[in-house]
Amino acid sequence: MIGRISGTLLEKHPPLVLVDVGGVGYEIDVPMSTFYNLPATGEKIALHTQLIVREDAHQLYGFATHDERAAFRQLLKISGVGPKLALTILSGLSVAELSHVVAAQEVGRLTKIPGIGKKTAERLLLELRDKLPGASAALLAGAEPAPAARNDVLDALLALGYNEREASWAVKQLPANLDVSDSIRQALKFLSKV
Repeated sequence: MIGRISGTLLEKHPPLVLVDVGGVGYEIDVPMSTFYNLPATGEKIALHTQLIVREDAHQLYGFATHDERAAFRQLLKISGVGPKLALTILSGLSVAELSHVVAAQEVGRLTKIPGIGKKTAERLLLELRDKLPGASAALLAGAEPAPAARNDVLDALLALGYNEREASWAVKQLPANLDVSDSIRQALKFLSKV
């Protein structure tokens, strides 16, 4: 099994990255949460990886953190969730957000992710309970959903033509103490650097 890849980032084409390791280029699919935090091409990179072997292909999936890879592995254990859907889930929600969604049993948040219907969302909530890092801690800590101001910023970014993944990523980067207009400006700055 290939558990970690370290080398030079050659190409970035979402969700695929090409990493040169000693003259061999590895094509690795990454969730958007990892993709947005990648360095510039030509720089060094290290990713936690998961190799999926199928009859017709060997696919490598990469993650910025150990928790992301652990969540990916937990998602793969669920009936009806394959690598592509697991990657889509982790592109739409960070591990912390997924833990909160599972702890709070928020079906609606999961159904917003492309490819997840109500029944799949309910199965995810049932089977991931107590299996994600921080899921029970998020519930005990009384973690609250995003405030209304963050939803306003998200809506503004969507109205400006950004897709939900980009907009959600930018909103996650914002400090909590900004008002809506400053938050929108800051989010646009984050998105202009991607």
